[in-house]
Amino acid sequence: MQKTWLCSVVFLMAVVPMGVVGKTVESTYQVPEGLVRGGAFIDRFLPVPLQGELRSDVWGGDNVVPRDVNNGIEDAAYSYWGGNIVVGDDGKNHLFVCRWPENNVKGGGKKSGHHTWWSSVVVHAVSDSPLGPYKVVEEIGPGHNPEIYRIKDGSYIVGCVWENAYKAPTINGPWKKIPYRFEWLDKEQNQTNRTYVPREDGSVLMVNKRGFVFISDKADEHFRQITPKSFYPHIEGAHLEDPVVWKDEVQYNLVVNDCYGRVAFYFRSPDGITWKWAPGHAYDVHIMKHEGGTAERWWKFERPKVRQDRYGRATHMNFAVIDSTKDADVANDNHSSKNIVVPLVVPRRLQILDTDPITPETKEIRVRILAEENFQPLQEVDVQSLTFGAPEQVNFGKGCKPRSSRAAGDDLVVTFDGAGNGVSNDSFAAKLIGRSKGGGLLFGYATLPASAKE
Repeated sequence: MQKTWLCSVVFLMAVVPMGVVGKTVESTYQVPEGLVRGGAFIDRFLPVPLQGELRSDVWGGDNVVPRDVNNGIEDAAYSYWGGNIVVGDDGKNHLFVCRWPENNVKGGGKKSGHHTWWSSVVVHAVSDSPLGPYKVVEEIGPGHNPEIYRIKDGSYIVGCVWENAYKAPTINGPWKKIPYRFEWLDKEQNQTNRTYVPREDGSVLMVNKRGFVFISDKADEHFRQITPKSFYPHIEGAHLEDPVVWKDEVQYNLVVNDCYGRVAFYFRSPDGITWKWAPGHAYDVHIMKHEGGTAERWWKFERPKVRQDRYGRATHMNFAVIDSTKDADVANDNHSSKNIVVPLVVPRRLQILDTDPITPETKEIRVRILAEENFQPLQEVDVQSLTFGAPEQVNFGKGCKPRSSRAAGDDLVVTFDGAGNGVSNDSFAAKLIGRSKGGGLLFGYATLPASAKE
């Protein structure tokens, strides 16, 4: 049964930057007591290395100055929003993002600045580093909140808000506008802010803004609805939107933004259809901290997206950020928006060596922690800090404790006492949490050897 971690009303005071109009946010969600480091997605965010110098001769309120303008993408002429990063065959980082002129005035002069977002255009920007700076290399066409994904034949599709989608044989184009359409189970649902996962059979799973799941059988932007209800939990005072979904070797992952509370939540799934809500926050407005301690206090972090490595793991998360409330950002002023990139602690690759299903009676569990180019577990893992078992246990400092460890080539095999593993009928993955010998967070998920139901 999915836990929702709801409790009595808690009042969260929004910290309002100088010169910015804000308000108190009320939410019924409270982070449960007892979460250990690594139990919540927000623990994955790392200090951001500087890509340039901290500058004060730039747009923005005091809350975001000085800042590193070489992180992500920004310039004084445009407001940037949405968009995700993919690694191309050339090894470079390709950001597909939307923008509109900062001095925009539309609707007979009734709308300006941020509220002319509906006139945005999708652009393709490139950087050698995941963190930026990204430089625009081409304009693709009208669209808002784009997300690019690669389908089985090697071509790329960019889906956007409204009836806009583009397809190209390579990441560098040429781009052609393609139609999209939906098949509904009952009534028409929200079609915007779509996020995608290509699947092994060549189809594409999609989640829309409101948490309904769809499948495109031929990966052609023709989506059929497969879930009758949103899987988002009801949190009084929250407004969940802007999901990002991705798949790694173990599971589907999803983060969704609460645009009222200025926080987000994390979900896991074995199939992208049935989801478990993980405890704690996925992020908040305090995650943009540079190495050395300087912080950029952006008013809002929205449109979260992830950059993935060859194993599907999230290595970075990028966001649309704005330095003020959206209403305060008008044409030809000092406020605007950009896209920023923050590095993440990457999950370690794990293998459970036992072939029998894990049950409450399991005596011991052998877990292999795989070595990688930039990770040597024999030298780096603090074995005695490790706990392993069902995420619902491990996130709160419970689970199995290590008995012994040994080398297996460059890999590390840890044998855990099976007591308290917490694996149940609805478990589909186990979790490891611990520390490196330097004190850094170490965690990962492992596919269970067989369903606990068998």
